[in-house]
Amino acid sequence: MADQIVQYVVEWVSAASPLVIYLVFFAIAYLENVVPPVPGDILVAFGGYLAATGIIGLFPLWLLTVVASVLGFMNMYWLGRTWGLQIQNNRDSHFILRFIDYSYFRKGKLWMKKYGQGAILLNRFLAGTRSVISLTAGMTHLPAPRTAVSSFISSALWNGVLIGFGWFVQDNWKMIGGVLSRYGSVILVVIAIAVLGRWIWVKFYKKKKTSTQR
Repeated sequence: MADQIVQYVVEWVSAASPLVIYLVFFAIAYLENVVPPVPGDILVAFGGYLAATGIIGLFPLWLLTVVASVLGFMNMYWLGRTWGLQIQNNRDSHFILRFIDYSYFRKGKLWMKKYGQGAILLNRFLAGTRSVISLTAGMTHLPAPRTAVSSFISSALWNGVLIGFGWFVQDNWKMIGGVLSRYGSVILVVIAIAVLGRWIWVKFYKKKKTSTQR
């Protein structure tokens, strides 16, 4: 499905005017935050390739995708802040949430309670959990202005990496999809190990230490 979307967008954009191309990438960067199946990262990297060929400008592409990413993130933040309780109790009533594994919400809440803005700063680098982080940030009522700034910094760095990568490899931009896939798998494994490690520490080591002190 993702490969078909990428192929369709690439074919369509190749015949479009620069203005339309900018609008397409703005929409992609926005929707990638709202509808998780949208393969936004690989397409933003493709934008870097287009910028390298001179079809569109590098800085306008970066700025538009960053702004769109922040808008998408804050849209999900608003959804979580406004409808948090309803989302928890009746998630089937929200079309977007059908694309998200609900078990991620537990992880998201733990991150928000423990790390707050740090989790927002890292959200673009945590593949597979971005929509969860934005929703749980809203559910936990993190300050909106600080959250927007953190989201901007995260998006600016991540989109800069993707566009720069696409610019550098140019015709080989499709290889970025494989790199991102492996990167996402590694990140999820690292998160799983970290969660398991903390559970073991709390369950056994900390409990044993508390018992010894008594």
